[in-house]
Amino acid sequence: MRNLIKFSKLAAAGLLAVTLAACGGSEETDTSKAASVEQKTYDWKMVTSWPKNFPGLGTSAEALAKNISKLSDGRLNIKVYAAGELVPALEVFDTVSRGTAELGHSTAYYWKGKVPAAQFFSSVPYGMTAQEFNAWLEFGGGIELWEEVYAPFNIIPLAAGNTGPQMAGWFNKEINSLEDFQGLKMRMPGLGGEVLNRVGATAVNLPGSEIFTALQTGTLDATEWVGPYNDLAFGLYRAAKYYYYPGWQESGSAVELLVNKDAMATLPEDLQEIVRTATQEANLSMLSEFTARNDAALVTLVNEHKVQLKKLPDDLLAALKVASKEVLEDAAANDPMSQKVYDSFAEFLGSVSQWHDISERAFINARAAD
Repeated sequence: MRNLIKFSKLAAAGLLAVTLAACGGSEETDTSKAASVEQKTYDWKMVTSWPKNFPGLGTSAEALAKNISKLSDGRLNIKVYAAGELVPALEVFDTVSRGTAELGHSTAYYWKGKVPAAQFFSSVPYGMTAQEFNAWLEFGGGIELWEEVYAPFNIIPLAAGNTGPQMAGWFNKEINSLEDFQGLKMRMPGLGGEVLNRVGATAVNLPGSEIFTALQTGTLDATEWVGPYNDLAFGLYRAAKYYYYPGWQESGSAVELLVNKDAMATLPEDLQEIVRTATQEANLSMLSEFTARNDAALVTLVNEHKVQLKKLPDDLLAALKVASKEVLEDAAANDPMSQKVYDSFAEFLGSVSQWHDISERAFINARAAD
């Protein structure tokens, strides 16, 4: 909203200058120079971690690029590259950092090996919901910390979407206890993957395009991806039949737009605001789309494809929660920047949870009661 207000002021200021010039005002010469600068066009590249036109994730990147072009009246045009078209899915961060591409569309836990604190801006086991995460960014100091984490890499981060709560994943066997995780090879990136390692499983970090084959051939025993909408599109039901919830590892997974800082500085102020404002709209749009489409996709998976939908046992969830706390505390202790981010994250989660306990949680429980 703040970006929208600023963008409106910029547009109004430009209109006033043009009007003065048309009326023979004294600002005619300066306005003509400004108009000449503002009409310069920019052609940028956006690399992504998603398969081409993949529903929700890939299509969001395409929609964002089109919206920026539309709002800028064609002055800023962006060509979107799917994973593997220009660079591999997990090289988006480095590509934007170097300036080989001006923009990247991905999620932050992919960079944990390079930037340990980054994974707190993607998904935290037993962490914040999408609504809580966005509130932390906007009003809890989160975005300032995110910018500080990426500053050494010449990158400006912007929240570009959120999938909302995800699923615990697809398994080729029933999961009835913590022992069933022993020796399990499961695709799970970020902090959630570290939790799996802590409880005796082996976490594997694979881009989305490689998941189906790995699960089908037995390279993986299990995988998480996103949720019903995306998982249906990937056809994961053809490789495993047990589909578990809740997504303890990803309660509100954020998608980021990575912007090369030097490239952003070359844009006039109004185009910079268009990039920010369009990304803010994309952040809301993605969450709305996943919320709207997940239920219908889940019905299709269960009714048409006979997927066995199951809840993880409560004692297993409790054990995973204990392990999650240990992983988060260790990650913070091993890196000063991670400690700084984790302290802010945990403090905000603690305070916002108090309100949600008596607001959303209480209401949902009341609504579900007979």
